Amino acid sequence: MRKVAKTKKNVPIKYLSGARNKKEQEKEILETRAKYKAGKSINIKKVSKLRAEQGKSKSKAKKKATKRKR
Repeated sequence: MRKVAKTKKNVPIKYLSGARNKKEQEKEILETRAKYKAGKSINIKKVSKLRAEQGKSKSKAKKKATKRKR
């Protein structure tokens, strides 16, 4: 298999693509990974909510159309 490009904290870069705040996303992934490996319960609702928020695009303010003087 081909090697995957990863961050310094060993998280695949593809997991962070499209996130608003890449450091926050990486932190959440690492916390979830640690809990899973330790056999602790993971709050799926919280994780999915955070990931959905990270994936949303920022809403852009619409520009007002200005009339040109001729």
